[in-house]
Amino acid sequence: MTDRRTQLAENLAQVEERIASACIAAGRKREEVTLIVVTKTYPASDVRILYELGVRHVAENRDQDAAPKAAACADLSLTWHFVGQLQTNKVRSVASYADIVQSVDRAKLVTALSAAAVREGRELGCLIQVALDAESGERGARGGVAPDGIEELAAAVEAAPGLRLDGLMTVAPLSGPYAGRQRAAFDRLMEFASRLRGSRPAANMVSAGMSADLEEAIAAGATHVRVGTAVLGVRPGLR
Repeated sequence: MTDRRTQLAENLAQVEERIASACIAAGRKREEVTLIVVTKTYPASDVRILYELGVRHVAENRDQDAAPKAAACADLSLTWHFVGQLQTNKVRSVASYADIVQSVDRAKLVTALSAAAVREGRELGCLIQVALDAESGERGARGGVAPDGIEELAAAVEAAPGLRLDGLMTVAPLSGPYAGRQRAAFDRLMEFASRLRGSRPAANMVSAGMSADLEEAIAAGATHVRVGTAVLGVRPGLR
């Protein structure tokens, strides 16, 4: 455990240095960017070590892994983010532990999340996942709504009991006009985010950037970066 703590502390320090340097380069304050550590495939013991090292935001992408992990760490003051594609049959479970769902991409999911949040007596933060590789009316290869669907979905979240519209999220696309152009993709997301904030000032969260491209996301203006591998190490194959 001591070796693992040392490893995580070193990795976290390196990521922190990258974030701080990116903020300086972008003329931003370090406190403008929140680090979310994506702990998928790693045990609750790692989450506890990360908490001891100062991490307060963690993310998961599969409910079957996240639910028991969140339960095992229920005594810690953590903000849990759900970042994976979410099926409606998993919504009730996710609503019991997640604080923010970053992958809201269709009206049916909004309805299900609202019902589950009300049942749990909780308010769920929601980010609309934007798919920059999706045509009008379609979902992206990695989930997400096409850009022209943002407004309609934002209105649905706003009107739904138990839900709070927090902002936008994207995953740099692997295909389409933004493939391999992370900075351009994140700049485009920021345009949509600025438009959303124009009518909904509280929806000011922009989640973009991962281990390989967090600098580009910070340069574009992201408020949250989702980092897994750079902190926890190369993942074993998904089960």
